[in-house]
Amino acid sequence: MDPFTLQNIDIEEASIYELQVAMEQGKLTSKELVCCYLSRIAKYDQDGPQINSIMEMNPDAIFIAEALDIERRCKGSRGPLHGIPILLKDNIETGDKMRTSAGALALAQHVSKQDAFLVRQLRDSGAVILGKTNMTEWANAVSSTMWAGYSAKGGQVKHPYGDFFTGGSSTGSAAAVAMSFAAGSIGTETSASILSPAIQMSIVGIKPTVGLISRTGVIPFSYSQDTAGPMAKTVADAAVLLNACVGRDEEDPATWRNEGDQRIQDYTVYLDREGLQGARIGVFCEVPDFVRESGEYDEQLFKDAVSKVIEAGAEVVEDIQIPSFHGPWKWGKMNFEFNHGVNNYLQGLPSHHPVHTLSELVDWNIEHAKDALKYGQDMLEYRAGLTDPLKNKDYILESIMDLYLAQNEGIDHAINHHQLDAIMFPAYIGADICAKAGYPSIAVPAGYGANGRPFGITFAGTAFTESTLIRIAYSFEQKTKLREKPVLR
Repeated sequence: MDPFTLQNIDIEEASIYELQVAMEQGKLTSKELVCCYLSRIAKYDQDGPQINSIMEMNPDAIFIAEALDIERRCKGSRGPLHGIPILLKDNIETGDKMRTSAGALALAQHVSKQDAFLVRQLRDSGAVILGKTNMTEWANAVSSTMWAGYSAKGGQVKHPYGDFFTGGSSTGSAAAVAMSFAAGSIGTETSASILSPAIQMSIVGIKPTVGLISRTGVIPFSYSQDTAGPMAKTVADAAVLLNACVGRDEEDPATWRNEGDQRIQDYTVYLDREGLQGARIGVFCEVPDFVRESGEYDEQLFKDAVSKVIEAGAEVVEDIQIPSFHGPWKWGKMNFEFNHGVNNYLQGLPSHHPVHTLSELVDWNIEHAKDALKYGQDMLEYRAGLTDPLKNKDYILESIMDLYLAQNEGIDHAINHHQLDAIMFPAYIGADICAKAGYPSIAVPAGYGANGRPFGITFAGTAFTESTLIRIAYSFEQKTKLREKPVLR
């Protein structure tokens, strides 16, 4: 029997909805589903092509699945995620037997005392936390030469589609979804860390408005830009995951805006196949040279995507202008916030841990350089050397200017000036300005180059417009159906 197909169910490509229906009809159990994914991980992640996307598995996953199967029989389903296995990026805390290390050897034995707020919500929704995914170490804060998707603890994540750039830092989360190692995953983004690997690996990634999902229990990088977000094979699956993660957290002031008219209870109601009909989409066409040279931009595929948007009934405004897209940007704010946030996090670790400050982390890495510093740590040393970050005048001014440039002279300006529902970017080139604004984006597959390399597009909007972006992205996805699963050799 094919371990990935049970009772005529294609576990590899089945949606969350299809898996849920199969379990409701008694054709599948959560335990069987967990075992199928574990078998697939053993076959392809640790053996065969050795994708190396999984940091470690939850040893209690099968027990949890069995308990949820019993609960379904006795009490009924909690909802769409009941019994569905989900993976988490390794910088998201879980209060179980798994470790939370951000890919760093210095934190290799760190077991959190409690779940992150978003993890509690996932568990409450009935999701099975299957394991942790590999990532670019410290969310790519260590070295200017570190390859995306590499961590000292987990090694290098490989691209499921071939010898291509993997993107980062939620690399393992994206690769695991592309390989169907779980029904979906949760990544995190400071700038492009969800959108980039989603584009690279032909999956859907939602980078939400900062504060839509609680930051509590996520190892920080930037207070002003950090957010977790769902990664899945389809827009519908990503919307289901987003539903479970959204919520007000009394410990995270960024979530206190999640009330009133802007609070969406169910994003799946916006899964409208005709969602592009009558939508006004601004197309941003300025592609930086480094993106063209890297091969991440395919001009013909982008033109084809624009044509598909028009065919679906959207009104397209070509070559829109975003006044602040090229700056003047400064890059100190995230360094200051990383220094303060990570020092706070390390200081809160139990006394038996080897490091409790960034300076101690730098020293520990030097002492264990053979294993910990394959790419050096020039960026980590620089960030560790900053002092009094939250009182620095440059930090204060840059925090204000980032919002003004990214919002008033950036995304808001373009949307208001052209009266747009969303902005369409090639690949993930709008990720940074959206991150600085704290605004949402959604990445969707948009085809493959002649060499098989995946290409995607991003739809972006102003604050709390996830419902609009989901409606537009879902329509594009359903009208084009461009995603193809990896062909394993």
